[in-house]
Amino acid sequence: MVRTKRFALLVADLQVGFCCEGDDCLAPPLAEQATRRQVISVAAAVQKAALQSGVPVVHTRLAFHPSYFTRTNRTTRFDRYPAERLLSQEAPSAQIVVELQSAEAVLVTKGCVDPLVGTPLPAILAANGITDLFIGGVATNLAVESASRHASDLGMSVRVIEDMCASSSPELHTLAIGKTLPLFAEIVASGDAIETLSTAT
Repeated sequence: MVRTKRFALLVADLQVGFCCEGDDCLAPPLAEQATRRQVISVAAAVQKAALQSGVPVVHTRLAFHPSYFTRTNRTTRFDRYPAERLLSQEAPSAQIVVELQSAEAVLVTKGCVDPLVGTPLPAILAANGITDLFIGGVATNLAVESASRHASDLGMSVRVIEDMCASSSPELHTLAIGKTLPLFAEIVASGDAIETLSTAT
């Protein structure tokens, strides 16, 4: 039985604190790489194609209730967020970058790396019959990789948009794209993604 394809675009953590250099930046090496790779402008073009075709767009962000009770990742790397009162839900660093803000896009807030853990996202995708998921964002070796693993295990066909991703170093990005992600996803360029999304129904 051939299933009908239903596409969605997952934009992972393209938020001010991770992608914008300046006072609200929490990850300067990652922001520098995102800027160098022009991730935001690529994401804007892909998102535009998706929305124009009626393909659902989901933005994820790492942000916390002011109590930090919504933090689910308990590794030491996450200790700085409550300790320094970072990424509170209303903080500028927690907001999606202005170039990608859209009333048509769904916003999912997470308390860990994987946007499909502890959020309504798996249920949302299932309820809407999503079979094919395009993913791009930051970091390639963290949120993008985690989402790709999880989505593929849920039965979705995953395509990672290579030039819509960045890591805190070129080496980490290359390793994820070249070695790890191909185990779970097809690696595509933004032009191919735009072509597919533009003709999706």
